[in-house]
Amino acid sequence: MPQPASKLPLGADLRVLAIAGVAGQSLSAGRRPLIRGVADDRLHALLAASGFDGTFVAGASAPAATPGDDEFADLLELLREELALPDESGNCLCHAIATAAMGENHLWQDMGLPDRGALSELLRANFPVLAARNIGDMKWKKFFYRQLCERAGVPICKAPHCAECCDRALCFGPEEG
Repeated sequence: MPQPASKLPLGADLRVLAIAGVAGQSLSAGRRPLIRGVADDRLHALLAASGFDGTFVAGASAPAATPGDDEFADLLELLREELALPDESGNCLCHAIATAAMGENHLWQDMGLPDRGALSELLRANFPVLAARNIGDMKWKKFFYRQLCERAGVPICKAPHCAECCDRALCFGPEEG
């Protein structure tokens, strides 16, 4: 079982927390791979090199595709394009975010992060240009899907502008834990 976030080494950065959090969420739910597109041994090595001393149980096979998985590749591509530091850890982070975005909860919850503020900080640090486009504090998962829709030329608002849309409260504002 991965080490709880509160027991990560002092100074562990949000990348490590997020990657370990997604892996832990997957493990708790019995999903494999822990992070889609990242081999477990590579994940173990990356986390160990970052000072994470949690362990994961290996051996289960990957589950069948679930609804929403068809956006995984598109979101992964967007994240990789926007990644400020494209190193191995950053690439793994892109996979972790795309994996978590396929979940049913708020993105910060599916990433095992303590709150939405931690997710916002993580995204601003690692995807500054992309994060800067989230004006109005749109919820991150909705923001990512909005970005994908804009790239595909698909209209996304029910009204001409978000401020006039009847779903504004679903897209913007605070998230409950």
